[in-house]
Amino acid sequence: MKSIKEAAAERILLAAHRGACGGNIPCNTMEAYEIALRQGADIVEIDVSVTSDGKLLVFHPGMEPAHLRSSVYLKDMTAEEAAKLRFVNQDATPTECGISTLDDVLDLLKGKAYVNIDKFWTAMPEITECVRRHGMQNEVIVKTAANPKWFDMVEQIAPELPYMPIISATDKCTDDLLKRNINYIGAEVLFKTEDVQTASPAYVEEMHKKGLLLWANAIVYYYKDVLAAGHSDDVSVVKDPANGWGWLVDHGYDIIQTDWTLSARLYLEEVGKRMR
Repeated sequence: MKSIKEAAAERILLAAHRGACGGNIPCNTMEAYEIALRQGADIVEIDVSVTSDGKLLVFHPGMEPAHLRSSVYLKDMTAEEAAKLRFVNQDATPTECGISTLDDVLDLLKGKAYVNIDKFWTAMPEITECVRRHGMQNEVIVKTAANPKWFDMVEQIAPELPYMPIISATDKCTDDLLKRNINYIGAEVLFKTEDVQTASPAYVEEMHKKGLLLWANAIVYYYKDVLAAGHSDDVSVVKDPANGWGWLVDHGYDIIQTDWTLSARLYLEEVGKRMR
């Protein structure tokens, strides 16, 4: 596969948040990832949890009560115990979907889409070893909060993996990261309003001049926790996609994370904004 930067030079990259789910297909399942691929996702975003016996599973830590109807968390289970659990669908009814291992998910997605492993800090050495074992160092994006302690760990443990810090209103880390032995490819930016640095055209232009990509979030996981100044999936699918996905693309963001991969792709293609 081309590098992520090479792909982003050709088109806006769409990142499917936990795959593409709905109805009887839960998020963060093999089925959700297969659907995301069919819908045209360039990147599939996944989460990683670790069992009590050190097994890497693809599941969002802390969501066991909601997604599994389990009062026990994966960190307190063995891999054998976790293998017996099943996701529930949007009506809280059990499905046939079990929890996948990171190995299985990487096997599925290798060569088909880039992978964003969120929660990289949960098991940085183990996740890095797994990515290397699959030969996917060019295909996986890893992220942490914008904290020097995580930068130190990435530099020590995973310097070759494409890395993005998660930055809020102000970027205080790019200058530092560019000096480090880290494969710093850009930043995920979160902004509540349009009048902050990371939402400004000047910042986007400056990052692009440095050869860096910018990842914006159209997803809404809690309406009070605004991620992109209201230019969201909800606005895009219910009201006006030009003020959601279109706004993010027009303002120069290279990667758009969405829960509506197919709708976003069709819209951007229809208005001629998908390709560079």
